Order: sequence, then C-alpha cells, then structure tokens
Amino acid sequence: MTLRLGDTAPDFEADTTAGKIRFHEWLGDSWGILFSHPKDFTPVCTTELGTMARLEPDFRSRNVKILAISVDPVDRHQGWSKDIADTMGVAPNYPMIGDPQLKVAKLYDMLPNDAGDTSEGRTAADNQTVRTVYVIGPDKKIKLALAYPMSTGRNFDEILRVIDSMQLTAKFKVATPANWKVGDEVIIAGSVTDEAAKSIYPDGWRAPKPYLRYVPQPKG
Repeated sequence: MTLRLGDTAPDFEADTTAGKIRFHEWLGDSWGILFSHPKDFTPVCTTELGTMARLEPDFRSRNVKILAISVDPVDRHQGWSKDIADTMGVAPNYPMIGDPQLKVAKLYDMLPNDAGDTSEGRTAADNQTVRTVYVIGPDKKIKLALAYPMSTGRNFDEILRVIDSMQLTAKFKVATPANWKVGDEVIIAGSVTDEAAKSIYPDGWRAPKPYLRYVPQPKG
C-alpha cells in the first residue's frame, strides 16, 4: 500500500522492548513519531537513537510519544541499547519495535511485499528504505513523512520545529513561513477572508502582497 499525508496510519500489534503493544491504543490521544532503522548495530542509527533519547523530554512536553522500529528481533535491540548508552551517553527511553518478519516495514510501505518474511540474512543495504520518519496526530492521521538515506543522520531539531508548526496550525487558522521558529510571525491562512481576519486580528496585519498576510504568532 502507498501511504500519503492525511491517510490513517495503519494499526498493528508488535513486540517491543517495553512489551507487546497495539499501536493506536498505545498512541491514545497523543501525537506520535514512528522512526525506522534498517538493522541493529548500524552506525548512523546508533547516533539517531541516542539523540532521540536525549530529546525525549522535549517531545513529551509537546504530548508526542516516540516509537522506534528496527528490522531485527527485540532481543537484539537490548544489546544494541547498551552500545547506544556507551557511545551516546543515554539508552533509548522509548519502545523499540522488533520486526523480524518485516510486517511493520511492509505495512508502512518501507519494504516491498516480495521482500520475504524474515530479517535473517538481510543486510542493512537490503533494508536501506527502512529510513522513514512518520509523525502521526491524535486523530491517527499521517501528518508528516520524511525518508532519509542511510548515510545521512536525521535532524530531530527540525522534526521538533515541524511538530511545533503543526500543533500551532491545528489550533489556529494560520500557516508558518519558510524557516519559521516558535515566536516568529505566522501567515493568516488563505481560507480566512480579510473580513473574517479583521475580527481575529483587530490590530491588522502586514501584507507585502494581498495573499501574504503576516501576523504575530497567536498565543494560548
């Protein structure tokens, strides 16, 4: 299946380092990040999992749960976690899915259906497309999908920035411009007429073009 923004994130049951979960039930009314790895004991992924562990409080403060997946069994994840703690100073403090039958990787369109049904004998290069970050909203819809090559570590500060934008724009009728950061000006959504905008923003707005209307970031 092909997954697109706005699709319902497929539900699944899986074994994790925190026990068996059913994804939608585990997510509850939180936002979620599902980020994938082609194999355990790989160098770039080691740095990513440690970085996410360090940032976990920042995600939690935004009501975002973290869930990792690697196409290896859970018992291998336990050994890898020790290496991550040794090299990065912190072990994963969020569940890591074991996907030795490749079911979740296929469900999320990261491996083709003819990839087989076991992780045994597969190399990281065989699984190189298992490098996607999905952000999923409390409504269980896919809000963001980013796929990275194996040689490039992911920028999780950017993912935090995008979550800040998505949570803001879900609450207010605004959009965020390029390189926006919390506290910067935002753009009045195109769906809001000038007449309606006057009641929302009585102090007016800055409009270099009629369709480009900047206002201070809404609070609350």
